[in-house]
Formats: sequence, C-alpha cells, structure tokens
Amino acid sequence: MSNTARPVYLKLRDMIAAAIIDGRYPEGAMLPSVRTLAAQEGANPLTVAKAYQQFQADGLVAVQRGVGMYVVEGAASRLRSSERELFLAEEWPAIRDRIARLGIDAAALLERA
Repeated sequence: MSNTARPVYLKLRDMIAAAIIDGRYPEGAMLPSVRTLAAQEGANPLTVAKAYQQFQADGLVAVQRGVGMYVVEGAASRLRSSERELFLAEEWPAIRDRIARLGIDAAALLERA
C-alpha cells in the first residue's frame, strides 16, 4: 500500500513510533499534548488523539491524569520488535522482489550502504 493512501492517524502513529524507537521520546518522557502535536503536524486534534489511543491500547504509553501521556518502560524495544516483524512480513518481500527484478547484486547493494 502506498504511504500516501494511508490514513493520517497511521502516518502520525508511524512518526511517533519512530521517535520512540530513536529515543526522541525516551521511556518515561511525556509525549506532546494532543493540541501541541496537532499544531506541529498540521493535523486535526481528533486524529492525533486517535493515534495516541492506539499507543495506549497497545500498552506503550500511559496516561497520568492532569499531566499527560508518557512512554512506558520497554516501549522502544517492544516497538522495535513489532516494527521489525511488520517490515519483514509486509515491506521486505516487495523490496526483495524489486531487487531481483532489477538484477541488483546483494553484495553490491551492501557496499553502497
């Protein structure tokens, strides 16, 4: 599926997941408020809230009433693992097929990395 066809809340979810994995939102850190992130990304606050709700449902963030949402311990490693599995199952086969179709040698490809 093309990234442009993905719903905005999933694009936001991917962006937040990458920030957690990369350590921009480390474990124990507060996430930006819904309104703040919506303003930063030019998104509807309800869309941001939907993305945040997914993280909460997955147990990757917790709500501290009156304060906000924070990243729970172990969230980065859990996200990295689930994102790796998703990549290998959904993205890698198409990439592997395209490499083969274009006749790109794996060793030459690794040399360019």
